[in-house]
Amino acid sequence: MRSRHAAFLTLIAIAVPGTAMALAGVRRESVRPTRTRDMARLPAGTYRPLHTLPGEGAVRVAAFALDRRPVTRAEFLAFVRLHPAWRRDSVRTLLAEPSYLAQWPGVLDAGRGSDLQRPVTGVSWFAASSFCAARGKRLPTLDEWEYAAAASNTRRNSADDPAFRRKMLELYAARSSAMLPIAGSGAANVYGIRDLHGSAWEWTRDFNSSHRLYCASGAIGAADPTNYSAFMRSAFRAALTARATLDGLGFRCAADQPV
Repeated sequence: MRSRHAAFLTLIAIAVPGTAMALAGVRRESVRPTRTRDMARLPAGTYRPLHTLPGEGAVRVAAFALDRRPVTRAEFLAFVRLHPAWRRDSVRTLLAEPSYLAQWPGVLDAGRGSDLQRPVTGVSWFAASSFCAARGKRLPTLDEWEYAAAASNTRRNSADDPAFRRKMLELYAARSSAMLPIAGSGAANVYGIRDLHGSAWEWTRDFNSSHRLYCASGAIGAADPTNYSAFMRSAFRAALTARATLDGLGFRCAADQPV
């Protein structure tokens, strides 16, 4: 379902070999081999998305690896130093809005002390995709992200647990882009993944598949109209474009198969 509704922009940047890296100024020879031993490894499984087409139900997700925490300012600064095309004063307007990395004190200054360990935000989808590509990884798909986000600290799928849902609402209500917590400081879920909720919003590889799924009457046809945090994520993604650079929007990387 999701791949059928991913926007043309995503298909161009991901499906065509080398296109994303060429657009983003990432040299192919600089791409690191994918290393998943320090990533969380998620087994294959199924989850029920917020919206499905008639006759569709649970979505199958293949085994994959996901970063245990969001990418930090320090990590993105190192990337920018290696790939100057992603400097704030060099990025192409086609690839990022004017607010790109606007929170940084300087072009090559991501802050001091603990600020360097906070999630990087103000990066576009293109920038996030390029960072992951440079590490031999990619952004997680929407299905992968939601599959991981449904896990509590004790269960792989707690989407139907009222206590888990209440906790999610509390985290979403308390989140603030003004001072994000240190990356990885949140409680780990059963996979050892932190900060999927209550920290920065996060890019997904096919975020724009939400454009079709969300509207003012988005609750109609939803698998569970009471899953309010899922509605919040869907509405947020539906408002994005690939150039968007919001203060509270960051990312983490994924890999196809753990090795």
